[in-house]
Amino acid sequence: MKNHTSIAAACSSVLLAAAAMPALAQESDSEVLQEVIVTGTRVAKSVDKIPGAVTVIGQEELAHTQALTMDASAVLSRTVPGYAESSQMMSNTGENLRGRIALRLFDGVPQGSPLREGTRNATFTDMGVISRIEVINGPSASEGIGATGGIINYISESPTEEGTKVRLISRYTSQFENDSEGWKLGFNVAHKSENFDVLLAAAFLDRGITYDGNGRRIGLNTSGSVSDSEAENLFIKVGTDFGPDNNQRLQASISRFDIIGKGNYILVDGTRGSAGPPVVPALTNTAERGQPLGAKTEFNDFTQETLSYTHSDLFGGTLFLNAYHADQSMRFVAENGIDKQDPLFNDRFIFDANGFVLEPYPLVEQSEIHSAKKGLRSSWTRPELFSVEGLEVQIGLDVVEDTAEQILALTNRLWVPPMEYSSVAPFLQASFDIGPVTLTAGVREEDGELKVDDYVTVWNRDRRPVTGGTLAYKETLPNVGAIVRLPMGFSVFAAYGKGFTLPNVGIPLRNQQCNNDTSETGVPFGGTQPDGCPNDPPQTVAGILDLQAVVSDNTEFGFNWRGGWGSFGGSYYMSDSEFGSTLFVDPVLQDLNLARRPVELKGYEFVGELRATDDIKITALYSHTEGMTRSSNCPTPPAACPLNREMGVFDINPDKFGLSVNWQFSESGDVTLSSTTLFDRDINVGNPAGGEEHTNGYTLVDLSANYAIGKGTMTLGVENIMDKFYILSWNQVDFFRNYFAGRGRVVSLIYSIDL
Repeated sequence: MKNHTSIAAACSSVLLAAAAMPALAQESDSEVLQEVIVTGTRVAKSVDKIPGAVTVIGQEELAHTQALTMDASAVLSRTVPGYAESSQMMSNTGENLRGRIALRLFDGVPQGSPLREGTRNATFTDMGVISRIEVINGPSASEGIGATGGIINYISESPTEEGTKVRLISRYTSQFENDSEGWKLGFNVAHKSENFDVLLAAAFLDRGITYDGNGRRIGLNTSGSVSDSEAENLFIKVGTDFGPDNNQRLQASISRFDIIGKGNYILVDGTRGSAGPPVVPALTNTAERGQPLGAKTEFNDFTQETLSYTHSDLFGGTLFLNAYHADQSMRFVAENGIDKQDPLFNDRFIFDANGFVLEPYPLVEQSEIHSAKKGLRSSWTRPELFSVEGLEVQIGLDVVEDTAEQILALTNRLWVPPMEYSSVAPFLQASFDIGPVTLTAGVREEDGELKVDDYVTVWNRDRRPVTGGTLAYKETLPNVGAIVRLPMGFSVFAAYGKGFTLPNVGIPLRNQQCNNDTSETGVPFGGTQPDGCPNDPPQTVAGILDLQAVVSDNTEFGFNWRGGWGSFGGSYYMSDSEFGSTLFVDPVLQDLNLARRPVELKGYEFVGELRATDDIKITALYSHTEGMTRSSNCPTPPAACPLNREMGVFDINPDKFGLSVNWQFSESGDVTLSSTTLFDRDINVGNPAGGEEHTNGYTLVDLSANYAIGKGTMTLGVENIMDKFYILSWNQVDFFRNYFAGRGRVVSLIYSIDL
């Protein structure tokens, strides 16, 4: 790998000089040392008692990022060191945390489904209802499934002041092309009256098409785009405190979010170019006015209902109960690729005498993923247990039922059969403060089962019959950690934990096909249709090895320093999976496949903050992640099959450096100038195992400014102020129709007023 040692050293020098957001437990607001978080513990807990890298993104940082862009995940890529670059699309493909998928929560409720991960779980609500985002890297014993990379918990606003507060929000965005304009209207009403409170928030958002730094329209992603779309959001939360000293609380919430494409443009593929002869210049995908293929536009719908109860003095501890129900539906862009074909559904599907298709891919199709979950999250936390000072114990039980399926909507065909995962997971977590030392330990027992009915794969997969069944998933997930608070504001920590998730179950289910096809049809992308696989032994769900769980071992070491003028922190981590999960695009079938091979990840991060004066704050971050896997499956004992291939951009982003300067020029206003740099990277060069990749880095500079005018605030945001042309890292490597440029200069004007 090309390490760019001099650049990294320069960045480290800047970081050491600039210092960082507290101790990998960073909070953009001023009250850092007093900040507590709920994520991963389910009760308020100080960040300096959680061993590991923790990022708390407060209102200040949220406001700065939302001034620049309405993308929900952009704030993570700008403020969390190990989080990958934002895809700038409806899909969050390639967005991971330290090379693994993170568990996204909205008020503690999981978003998306590991049964059929459609990479659409990063856009589930309007960011105007979010008060803060808490990110814990590494697995959590109190969350379990899906948290192999960490936890990202989006926490909604809550009324805090007596009376009624109304905030109106308007936004106008443009790239100064007549079809690039976008706007947003929203309002938040917060009411608190003694023991009762209610929050009502609604927003409507309209986006135009986007342009790159060369003034050319950016193509619409095949997995869905946020450009040329409309979004609606409604959120209601009602709570009441009761009991002696108001030590009990009952709270209910309803969330409805929908984003849908307007269908004004069609994707026009570009070309990656050729050095010739003849010389072909590179040209990224673009969009042209026209009617998209298919009968329906893409969408992403989320609904969520929660009911929670908290008792802060039950047998000396805090009881937490949270019952939830959530649904997600997503529709993808229409395609006429070979994976969607079936001669029984199109009379224009003509074969020649040798069985080859004469009419190439005539069937246009759209896929939809539908998932639903319901569950109960519970815990009881008792400090000073058995009258032991400093000892805190938490016990809990999670029950969940998760279902998902994928259909081909225009012909009503089943692509991924209905799946149901049910789990009962008890856990125990303890912490013990001994002077300047905090010790933590916990264990979660995941006891789940996956049910799949009998099904038949689609024509392109040979219409292979698969006998359904039930698979058991049992795993013990321990974690231990320690924090030592040293003199002069220093502290060090170490942690170990196991993570657990399912391997995007739907993909290996839908991709089953014949292994011993001896038919004479000669169909290049089908088998023995319509007779299945007569030369193969029967296939069963229990016999599909790729359905085994992904279990990761994570180890992390770090340090923190906090002083009067700033803070600085660093972390080094390792994460291994004996039977990992990696997605890749089949170059022939142009479809996603799942590779189950060992994975070893490691990396390091730095974050820092320097308060240069009372009015100027400088923050910085740097992250580096690398991973190794095998180039192919290994039929021999593992010791004979070393990890021989560096993991590419689809799994791991290049090194990232971020720098931000905030100037509070008056009591009424402030200005923030920030930059994000992704470095060049060259991997697997000359590697006989393949996987060679070359990605070019880029630096983007953003500007935001706020000025209070009476009860209102005027905000100006300029994303990519230099109007730089660039290609996102994961688009630089040739996958299926993914050659997209990033956004050019975008100017946003926001006015909010409190009534």
